[in-house]
Amino acid sequence: FVTPLEATSFTEKPKKIIQTKQTDLSQNQNFINLQGNSVNQNQFPFSLWAKLFRQSLKESKEKILSPLPAQGLLELRIAIANHLAKFRNLVVNPEQIIVGAGTEYLYTLLVQLLGKNCRFAVENPGYKKTSAIFEANGASCFPIGMDNSGLLPQKLNELKIDAVHVSPAHHFPTGIVMPIRRRQELLNWAYNQNTIIIEDDYDSEFRFDGRPLDTLFSMDNNEHVIYLNTFTKSISPSLRISYMVLPENLVQEFRNKLGFYSCTVSSIEQLTLASFISGGWFEKHLIRMKNYYKNLRNLLINELNKSQLKSIMTITEKDAGLHFLMQIDSEMNDTDISKILYDSKIKISFLSEYFYNTNTNNGTMVINYSGLKKNQITQLVEILCKVFIQN
Repeated sequence: FVTPLEATSFTEKPKKIIQTKQTDLSQNQNFINLQGNSVNQNQFPFSLWAKLFRQSLKESKEKILSPLPAQGLLELRIAIANHLAKFRNLVVNPEQIIVGAGTEYLYTLLVQLLGKNCRFAVENPGYKKTSAIFEANGASCFPIGMDNSGLLPQKLNELKIDAVHVSPAHHFPTGIVMPIRRRQELLNWAYNQNTIIIEDDYDSEFRFDGRPLDTLFSMDNNEHVIYLNTFTKSISPSLRISYMVLPENLVQEFRNKLGFYSCTVSSIEQLTLASFISGGWFEKHLIRMKNYYKNLRNLLINELNKSQLKSIMTITEKDAGLHFLMQIDSEMNDTDISKILYDSKIKISFLSEYFYNTNTNNGTMVINYSGLKKNQITQLVEILCKVFIQN
């Protein structure tokens, strides 16, 4: 069959070649990366993960090919609920849990759930991507200053905030662990103002001295806290599985407003992770990773303290999380130091990068050591000595 078409006249435009920004992987492998969310690939349980993956494929064929519910597969939500009860003293119903592909996606859902008219507050300094996501979804966002105990609650009333995002277990990038008194002040603010606290419990698994403090969610008796966590550091950033726990009074509202969504994490990955958690392997993996990171941190700090840097540096760390702060007395500003270190094959971030609208060049580096290899420590210390001592 032939269908007649009307003739069209147009001027053919020259094709533009778009230059794509490609990463030179061979070059990146030579860098010492102290700023990313990478983990040491030698610590990932590849054989066990592959076994559980194949087992899920074999035993759950129908479920793998079925549409995904908005909140995620029940098997994974049950496993997460049991894990939270055992390790974070959180007694929650699996129906309160929402699974998503990364915390960034969950932030997007929160704006849609709480509404674009919601006035969000974030910690200053803090992880700027959080506020960027809130604002990209049409919400207003306000940075709130901090003291040695964390975010200042009295500032929230002045700005008429509706929801505040905090990371009390181990703040990034300062490393502050919010004490019980400040947590209670935040909970009182949320109750008195009928507002929401978004508790990001990122990095809470890695506390090297004593048990973590109780979460805001477990302390809250009035359903004003939304809890978030991720498997980025505990397993791998590429897994892209995070979750949030809603207070019971928001569960039905989530279903009414956002229940039409499908979960953004594939069913096979959810089933594999559920088996990994419920089989006890996640607990063993966390213990192994805590020991590995504690030894890595101690080795790095010991090498720094034995070097010529000791007289000009100050290290701040709280026996928690996978980063610490290192301040160097130097006449160079943060931008110059960053460029010199990058030219020396070191990727690093500075505390000044995480402040909103302030100039705080003070030579304080954020040492994220999760992707650091033990055989890179000597080279790292030598380069730092060369930059700050010999220059």
